[in-house]
Amino acid sequence: MLDIRTIRGWAADGPLGPGGTRYARSDTLRIAYEVQGAMHRRRSWLVLIQGMGFDRSGWGPVLRALRRHFRLVLVDNRGTGRSDRPDGSFTVADMAGDVAAVLTAARIDRAHVLGASLGGMVAQELAINRPERVDRLVLACTAPGWPLPYPMPAASIRLITSTRRMPPGAARRRFIENALSARTVASNPGLVERLMQVQGVRPADQGVLSAQAMAGARYAGKLGQRRIRARTLVLHGGADTVVDPRNGELLASRIAGARLVTFPDLGHLLFWEDPGGFAAAVTSFLLNPDGARPYGDGRPANAYPTPTPSELQVLLVLGVRYALPDHVPKRSSRGIIGWCCRFLLGLGEPVVSTRPVLGVEGARRKHK
Repeated sequence: MLDIRTIRGWAADGPLGPGGTRYARSDTLRIAYEVQGAMHRRRSWLVLIQGMGFDRSGWGPVLRALRRHFRLVLVDNRGTGRSDRPDGSFTVADMAGDVAAVLTAARIDRAHVLGASLGGMVAQELAINRPERVDRLVLACTAPGWPLPYPMPAASIRLITSTRRMPPGAARRRFIENALSARTVASNPGLVERLMQVQGVRPADQGVLSAQAMAGARYAGKLGQRRIRARTLVLHGGADTVVDPRNGELLASRIAGARLVTFPDLGHLLFWEDPGGFAAAVTSFLLNPDGARPYGDGRPANAYPTPTPSELQVLLVLGVRYALPDHVPKRSSRGIIGWCCRFLLGLGEPVVSTRPVLGVEGARRKHK
């Protein structure tokens, strides 16, 4: 018989670690998580999944506002924070399995899910393959994966190349500055120092960071977002130089009824740059009882930018072969790629989105 202890060091759903950390078992790994506001039983659960290089402390500036309305579950992705370090590589699907294991350990059948960057891919995977666990979905500063995402902006590619031989601290600073908008770095230089401290408390080692980067680069949504039935909000910074902002528009277009909120002057870490506006947009969306009711003034969003022919060719050559099963012969894959090029390069004018857009100020007004 299973002996569930409630004495010091244990909770009903598993062992407690330092600072109220709990642990879920996902295959051979212990996945650390934290529950906040569990006593407010009438509030919905909200699971927060961070991106590359952050543990749960990466949600710091928005937690107070979100705790006013939700019971929170903060997850340390595998290899980060207090979670076990995996051996070798892993996939976004593995990470989604970790989140499902946390929900099971915490005895939560269904929750709202918020994922940022790589965590946004994990949230998508959870909504696609475990829809019964996801109520509403918020995807921040993320991309839909192959096929045909917009590639990483050139500024980030140059940064990756230039920091290979830098000391770790100097490289981390450069990456943090790149993840913020130029306007934020100029107007709030103290934010860079604060983020340096947050990432320096329990930094992920280089092997985990490389595995996370590979998991994100290899994520192939394969248009699976069309199977997402959870009501979805997509958030993106218009000055994001880590994930091309057009990916936010692309992602919203692939999910039925999804809404897109753009923060024009913010970068990749928009929830650090404007935590009040970010929390207001999330809260307004999740608390709205009528998911079919339009947000904001209902004006059309900007036209979705159409990739240039050269962009399409590069994306297809890199992506279609990878997205195909390994048993497809190279000759057949070349034929498929050629057919896709001929089909996609014949597309007409850009599609204009008529999905309602909730501006930041609109989110704040509705939240009040």
